[in-house]
Amino acid sequence: MKIWIDADAAPREVKELVFRASTRLKLPVVLVANQSLWTPGGSSLISSVTVRDGANVADQYIVQNAVAGDVTITADIPLAAQLVAKQIYVIDPRGEEYDERNISGRLAARDFLDLARGAGMELSGPAPYGQKDRTAFASALDRVLTKALKEKAMLQQKATTASHSDSAQQRTSPSS
Repeated sequence: MKIWIDADAAPREVKELVFRASTRLKLPVVLVANQSLWTPGGSSLISSVTVRDGANVADQYIVQNAVAGDVTITADIPLAAQLVAKQIYVIDPRGEEYDERNISGRLAARDFLDLARGAGMELSGPAPYGQKDRTAFASALDRVLTKALKEKAMLQQKATTASHSDSAQQRTSPSS
């Protein structure tokens, strides 16, 4: 299980919270961006990938490399939709969790706002990132990591049980 950060626009506070969780839980973190990024020294768990410039190149890198059960941090709704479809946990930097129940509505709202901006409507952007957002993100990160780790442990236990069952069955099966 890895934590992926769509890092071009991720707030510093988000990265710091993820780095602390990585250290505490011994989980690898990969920051993906169009530019070189600073990563804390001395941690073999935290790495960064610099992709070439271009629209959605970092997004596609994450989609191609993240696997079911991983956790991704992004504010990019189309990216979140692709990841949710792959059964990857997704949290935005303000603490909203995206899943199969809410992603289509968020994608529709995002598309509507894009159309409105394209039609010349003046729309305000998001409020500055603040303490309320940081707290909501920290809470969501803790919840999602707990859920993901429990799911991973259950899958490992099922695999171990199935393996032991197969071994026992092979020992008791008559040979031909």
